[in-house]
Amino acid sequence: MRYAQGGGLTDAERSTRERLRLQAVERFESGEKNSEVAVVLRVSVRSVERWRRAWRECGEAGVLSKGSPGRPRLNEAQVNCLERELEHGPLVHGWADQRWTLARIKTLIGRLFHVSFTAEGMRRLLKRHGWSRQQPARRAIERDDEAVEVWKKETWPRVKPLRRSVGPGSSSRTKQGNR
Repeated sequence: MRYAQGGGLTDAERSTRERLRLQAVERFESGEKNSEVAVVLRVSVRSVERWRRAWRECGEAGVLSKGSPGRPRLNEAQVNCLERELEHGPLVHGWADQRWTLARIKTLIGRLFHVSFTAEGMRRLLKRHGWSRQQPARRAIERDDEAVEVWKKETWPRVKPLRRSVGPGSSSRTKQGNR
């Protein structure tokens, strides 16, 4: 079933749908036809057909809710373990510098828990648990402010591209007769 703006069912809505399916199962067991069940439960005949097929193949378990498709892939204990590992730093886990990237954290989660996330899923997981992207707290020790100023004053004016002047012969201006 598709929902507007890509949304799904809330837990309460999912529970309501599950109760409908269980009511349908009771009616299947009493021998009612799909069309009769659809009218009484105010759902489509197609839905009742799917429910009946699931019920025939797996019994009552076939019509029970599978849970939220957005349920967390890591439980609280795993998230706590991940946080401890992140605090140890990337060097401990084999990377050459002290930067955690989404790709590195994704790899770490794969190694530790054998679970895969997308980069966006990683970002959401980290944000949900209070982690934010890293930004340098201060400038690099190696930075030479005097050399930067000299480069800006002497080198940049020589290498920066010249701006085109907009004049009467320029193609960016319309001619008087073409208006």
